[in-house]
Amino acid sequence: MSPDFVAWAIFKAILVLGFALWTMVAALNNITGFRGAAAAISGTMGMVLLNDPPASVSPLTRRALTSPRLAAVSLILILVVQIAAALALGLGGVLLLADALGASAPEWGVAAALTGFALLTSLWFMMMIGGLWFGYWIRQEVLQLTHLTLLAVTMIAAAVTYS
Repeated sequence: MSPDFVAWAIFKAILVLGFALWTMVAALNNITGFRGAAAAISGTMGMVLLNDPPASVSPLTRRALTSPRLAAVSLILILVVQIAAALALGLGGVLLLADALGASAPEWGVAAALTGFALLTSLWFMMMIGGLWFGYWIRQEVLQLTHLTLLAVTMIAAAVTYS
């Protein structure tokens, strides 16, 4: 193995392991602060910010869902996807690191990592589509931009991992 191949393989492993750790911390934060995270989701689903002055009158407000249970179920779904993504990324990163050391085949590491990135991609789309449904671009434009940025960064990381 050439030194640049080993360096590239180590870089990919670190990238994937970094995403795994980041995703696991995000899940841990959602578990630790479950009530607060569910309240934030409930605020978006209930479209409460549209009532802040100046009130935004929109026919979209008919879509508001004010059930705290629905927000909690949404957060549980987010947690399931986050934990699955973190596990897939962690496995992928370890296998990519083993590949860099010559102890594993790269296909398995790439496949596991791409599975993790696919799960994150689905999570970002769930958040963007849900947010769009509840009109979050009206008062939560930074949140929408954050979701778009997370999607772009995840796609770039997946492309780097696949290369």
